[in-house]
Amino acid sequence: MKWVTRSHVHVDRVACPWLIRRFIDNRAEFIFAPAGQVEQIAAEEGAIPFDAPGVELGHQEGRCSFESLLLKYDLRDPALRLLADVVHAADIASEIDRQPLARGLEAIATGYGLLFPDDEANLSNQLTVYDALYAWCRLQVAQTAA
Repeated sequence: MKWVTRSHVHVDRVACPWLIRRFIDNRAEFIFAPAGQVEQIAAEEGAIPFDAPGVELGHQEGRCSFESLLLKYDLRDPALRLLADVVHAADIASEIDRQPLARGLEAIATGYGLLFPDDEANLSNQLTVYDALYAWCRLQVAQTAA
C-alpha cells in the first residue's frame, strides 16, 4: 500500500512510517509531499494520508499521528504505548517535558534532518533509532511487569 505524508520528516513523520512498516504494512511505500498537496496526492495515488492537517491519521483530539495509528489499527502492545508517550512529547513542543526521553528524541530527529535532508535517506537511516527505542520500551515494560 502507498502512504503519503508531508515532506521534511521529523519525529512523528519518522515514527509513523516505522510503526506502519513494523506493525501494519511491511510492504508500505511512502510518498513525501508538500503539506498543501498531501490530500491531492493521496487521491491521485490511492495512498493513505497521515500526519497532515485534517486527515484521520493525523493529530486528532490531543493525539499525535503515531497515537492515531495505534488507535485506528488497534495496536495495544504496552511497549508501543510507552513509545507513543515519548513520540507524543517529542512531537508536541508544549508537552516536551512530560516525558524524560522526549528532548533526546527531538534532538536526534533534528540531527538526522541536518545529516540527511532528503526524506527517503532520513527515514531509512533513522528507522533503527526507533527499533532501538522500541527494544528499550519492551525492556521497561517487562521490568515493570516482573
